[in-house]
Amino acid sequence: MSQPAPKIRCDACPVMCFVAEGKTGACDRYANLDGQIVRCDPLTILNRRIAQGGEVTPFLKSEWDGSLVRDDEVFVTANGAGTTYPDYKPAPFIVSREVDGVDFVTVVTEAIFSYCGVKVKIDTDRHLGHEGAVVRSAGEAIGHVTTSEYGSQMLSLGGVDHLTGGSKAEGRVTCDSLMKLCNKEAVELTIDGGSTVVVQAGHAPIVDGHQEERMRVGCGSATIGMFASQWKGLVDEVVVVDDHITGVVSEHQAGKVLDWPDTGIKITGRRSTPGRYFQVAEPGLGWGGTNVDDPLSILGPWNPKKGAKPGLTMLMVSTTGEQFGYFVLDDALVPQKEELPDNLRPSVDLIAENCEPALCTVLFMGGAGGSLRSGVTENPVKLTRSVQALKTSVTCGGAPLYVWPGGGITVMVDVTRMPENSFGYVPTPALVAPLEFTVARDDYKTLGGHDSAVRSIGDILESGGEYGADIRAISPPEGSELNARTKR
Repeated sequence: MSQPAPKIRCDACPVMCFVAEGKTGACDRYANLDGQIVRCDPLTILNRRIAQGGEVTPFLKSEWDGSLVRDDEVFVTANGAGTTYPDYKPAPFIVSREVDGVDFVTVVTEAIFSYCGVKVKIDTDRHLGHEGAVVRSAGEAIGHVTTSEYGSQMLSLGGVDHLTGGSKAEGRVTCDSLMKLCNKEAVELTIDGGSTVVVQAGHAPIVDGHQEERMRVGCGSATIGMFASQWKGLVDEVVVVDDHITGVVSEHQAGKVLDWPDTGIKITGRRSTPGRYFQVAEPGLGWGGTNVDDPLSILGPWNPKKGAKPGLTMLMVSTTGEQFGYFVLDDALVPQKEELPDNLRPSVDLIAENCEPALCTVLFMGGAGGSLRSGVTENPVKLTRSVQALKTSVTCGGAPLYVWPGGGITVMVDVTRMPENSFGYVPTPALVAPLEFTVARDDYKTLGGHDSAVRSIGDILESGGEYGADIRAISPPEGSELNARTKR
């Protein structure tokens, strides 16, 4: 009776899985194929010939037709490249290519990020949760609500404390949620004391089962400033209800410039400057991101000594134009609701027209420091300083990113600009993300880079991921069980 083939150890990450023949490791990224550890995804190369911004093309030796490819037409990304772990060896791909007569080197590696997270921008006028409130996925804390921005709510998710500083369940859920968000999948998040929101990069958020359509045109004061002239002569008073700054046209400077008469209106919030009111209501899912369902609840008694009179007309509208109401003061100076006149309808529609579509934006953020730099150069600090000096550019899966000033290499990238399924994980838990460093060949030598490991574009296309005895970046054969598993 034949003995089963022995398991072999994968050294692609600190978990160091023992992998049986025909099986993948815990990450689903590396497998044992005929007694060798192989990478389960093809190397991805951006083909810039098709259109500006490039076409994403997965290249394997079996798929390349052998045609000549100009160096400046392709960019080897780290998608499918493999890692540098353990980091004493050069990166999986160090590629030389000529661009505009200059020899450049691109160092390609899939970086393991224990220190990483995502910043999520959610375009909505609705209140999701108070600043600092815990954000959960599958019941586990994975981040918190951070400062609100103009027309958007912001979340900070992940980070090393959630990945490795809490329970095993917290770490697993955090890693899984981050990977799904970065791979542009939908994730349902709940906010303590607030809402449930479904977030997906490039899609409209779904708040408590309601799909958002638009972000607000501006605060109530800004809305008054933009559209006061649209209402002049058509209505006696306009109130734009907003959780942050509610605007009143008769008191606002925009109204004064238009010689708008006083109306004797009374707003119950805290007056800031003329026509601008804070704290008219609590945050919520109602008008203008408040908890108000009846806009008249933010009004006090009208003052006849300051212009209030029977028949005075008033438009109340939210900052997205989704909610609006038209009122007329009766003989007791109590507003009575009536149908919106046709001549005011265009102004409400104009507010809606000027609102941007509501979207979720997911920015991956991580510290690209640590030992991965030794896969680029034998003196890692030189790489950091070269990046800070703008001599070495950094990309994620070929996508441009922002490098934060200050120490280290802290990067941030919009995941929608990256190839599909760019992110993986290791069960540390930590995310795995593609990272490319591009630098002029002469500068690379000055950095103490691994110049003897540099390969040409043609060699990459011809031999795929073979790197001496290391064949991690070669995908399993098309149609094989391993290949099908990684594409599930």
